[in-house]
Amino acid sequence: MTQLQINEVAPRDGFQSEASFIPTADKIRLIDALSVTGLARIETTSFVSPKAIPHLRDAAEVVTGIQRRTDVGITVLVPNVKGAERALAGGIDEVNLVMSASDSHGLANLRMTPTQSLEQFAAIIEAVRDHPQGRAVFINASLSTSFGCPFEGEVPQARVFELIEHQLALGVQGVTLCDTTGMANPAQVARLCEAAQSRFPDTPFTLHFHNTRGMGLANALAAWQTGITRFDASLGGLGGCPFAPGATGNVCTEDLVHMFEQMGVATGVDLDALLAASAILPDLVGHETPGQVVKAGKADRQYPIPSR
Repeated sequence: MTQLQINEVAPRDGFQSEASFIPTADKIRLIDALSVTGLARIETTSFVSPKAIPHLRDAAEVVTGIQRRTDVGITVLVPNVKGAERALAGGIDEVNLVMSASDSHGLANLRMTPTQSLEQFAAIIEAVRDHPQGRAVFINASLSTSFGCPFEGEVPQARVFELIEHQLALGVQGVTLCDTTGMANPAQVARLCEAAQSRFPDTPFTLHFHNTRGMGLANALAAWQTGITRFDASLGGLGGCPFAPGATGNVCTEDLVHMFEQMGVATGVDLDALLAASAILPDLVGHETPGQVVKAGKADRQYPIPSR
């Protein structure tokens, strides 16, 4: 059985949604703690304009300050050519480009239609490949609203595949299918994942689920049952989307790992070390986090018999 690859996104997707800025030193300490847990990749930050996302204004300091390990890929989100150049200067392993599958969400979230995003992708990919540090960098594209748009509703599968074809033609090497506001259900996930892997058999797909409506783990299980082995997840379940107010965030890393490990599916992740990292999050972010296993303990935990 193929071991799963878990990509941790809390330092980027989680922290950018917090009410307060997380100090740079604290970010670095958390990423260093996560890097020894067996995670395949860590999305550490985004090289976006500090005016757009002030919480990630320390992107360069974070990337250059963390301890690097050969067995953990360091991923960053880059929105444009300038961001890509800054990221490459930090010696990252992977760039993640983001676009939406729907016009309305693209304009609301990125101020670009999918067509305009693809034009931006082309410029970024050219800049990465022309850079001396960029030849070994993996290029991934995240396709938001792959399972539905909060403004338009269902996004046709044909539309998702059309955009993936354009991405691959530009030089994208991996694709993340994103359930941006938690609209997906397991049956839908299974259909899209089966069809995507059949149509693009040489493309590594990652699945990115939100737990907005409580179906994050169920959707991850449905994806795995079709052969998907790469998943995004966020420590403590941090993160969210501005178009789903009050919702919980991304599927929780430790809950996802716990589920698969209880099923006998290898993740390569040290769950105890992951739970230890998750336990410090409330003090770090100033509030409780949605993750469940860190509160209840692992399912094989032995409790003392209550005295009468």
